[in-house]
Amino acid sequence: MNRVYNFSAGPSQMPLEVLKRAQEEIFDYAGTGTSIMEMSHRSPAFMNVLKETKDTLRRIMEIPDDYEILFLQGGATTQFSMIPMNFADRKDTVAYIDSGRFASLSCKEAKRWCNAITVASSKDDGYSHIPEVKPSDIPSDAKYLHITGNNTVYGTTYNRPIEHGNIPLIADWSSAILGKWIDVKDYDMIYAGAQKNMGPAGVCVVIIKKSLVKDNIDDVVPTMYSYAKQIESDSMYNTPPCWSIYMCGLMAKWVEDQGGIRAMEEINRKKASMLYDYIDNSRIYRNNVNRSDRSITNVTFVMESEEMTADFLKLCKENGLINLKGHKAAGGLRASIYNGMPVEGVEKLIEVMKEFERNV
Repeated sequence: MNRVYNFSAGPSQMPLEVLKRAQEEIFDYAGTGTSIMEMSHRSPAFMNVLKETKDTLRRIMEIPDDYEILFLQGGATTQFSMIPMNFADRKDTVAYIDSGRFASLSCKEAKRWCNAITVASSKDDGYSHIPEVKPSDIPSDAKYLHITGNNTVYGTTYNRPIEHGNIPLIADWSSAILGKWIDVKDYDMIYAGAQKNMGPAGVCVVIIKKSLVKDNIDDVVPTMYSYAKQIESDSMYNTPPCWSIYMCGLMAKWVEDQGGIRAMEEINRKKASMLYDYIDNSRIYRNNVNRSDRSITNVTFVMESEEMTADFLKLCKENGLINLKGHKAAGGLRASIYNGMPVEGVEKLIEVMKEFERNV
């Protein structure tokens, strides 16, 4: 088997144990004689998959009973529109913290619907830190405050509590969920595209406090965009992304088998610390993020020229390390070290970084 270490920001590398389990069951799931990809989403077998996936997530994330778990399509990006459409009327104000590319895009989409305002931003500093915000910065009539918990492009994350007063708090935790402990009770809603830490692309997991959900939303909102309707139909108003939900279940169970989210965070912190320590003591690699705001799942770094960066990427590929090029919005380099990336992968990356530095 010619496996490489895949440092992609998503879709990301998954554990071999999970892939092998999926391989074993791809032709015949649980003795049904058919694949998850072929069976009816209304069948008892798939209904059990859906239930087990929800139950596992509820256990490992310690999700209280007054929160619903949904599996929706359209990725996290669709939530950028669904959120304001469900929680704000056309003239209402909603608040956003701009900490990176996807935080900015989520506010941009909300502006299509209502009065979406940015209450804090680190854009002028190249998104090198998490912007500070106080409850007094948030309009008292705001229907919610939205944050992007981990910024995949720029390598920053919220490592401290968010002061938001009595305003409902909504967070996109796509690139850190299951890899870092997140207390669900601190939020009124959490959502995450699965393709980073939770499974393959195709499903977005939404964890939402029941009391936040409204039935009487604007009639112009498509039925598919109604959280109330999705809850009523148990994420199956239409045919759900069955395979992606099944894979999320396998990933969640794998995390549980490793000791749970806190155990995964400990491993992820070890991986990140190894990489940051080397970068900080290097003469050719540099991380530009405020140290207190560094992400443990997306490590960004730069070199002195594009030519040097290209040569480094070439050496990485020759050594079985792929997808280390930074996002086009930020440039440079990025190592996404989600749950599926073993410590050995980070050790190999550092080894190659050292080799390149010795020869420069």
